[in-house]
Amino acid sequence: MKKNVFAILLVGIALVFVGCGNNTYNDLRKKENKLIKNYISRNELVILEDEPAADHVWGEKEFYKVKGYDDLYFHLISRGDSVRYDTISDSKVDTIDLQILEGDIIVARYKKFELTENADTISYWTTLDQANPVQFHYMNTSECDIIGWHLAILLMKYPDSQCEVLVPSKLGSSNDQSTVTPYMYVLKIKVKQ
Repeated sequence: MKKNVFAILLVGIALVFVGCGNNTYNDLRKKENKLIKNYISRNELVILEDEPAADHVWGEKEFYKVKGYDDLYFHLISRGDSVRYDTISDSKVDTIDLQILEGDIIVARYKKFELTENADTISYWTTLDQANPVQFHYMNTSECDIIGWHLAILLMKYPDSQCEVLVPSKLGSSNDQSTVTPYMYVLKIKVKQ
């Protein structure tokens, strides 16, 4: 009898280890890396290794692989307004640089989808999707924990910009990190005055 209980216990422990071994964080990260590579290949994205110049005209499928971050890819759809003409007096035009600064209140609308084929889109693009846009202070990760968004805003530089950004799980929200799920975002931003 003791031998049977001991054998059952050993089989149970072995099954637990086998079942848990297939979902280690390392295994999930490997699956994520493969998913990202497949997404890039399937969509025939052109990966730029160097950050494009400010006057670069982005091709539809050009994505900059952001240096210093694993699998963070950025595509600028439209650069917002870099200057605002404030006053015109005595043949002089005063301009104000509108570059986004740390602490500015970002007002964001976005679309989010997984990297799998035919993935559903979660949309917060219009007031029909969500009455109020997401608001957070730029570079305040306690208000917006998606580090990939803050890095995208750094590259967007100006209000009224729009981009696509592929955010790996470790630069995503805390939920994305725990589920090891990367997302593609289409992001448009304004700065609250």
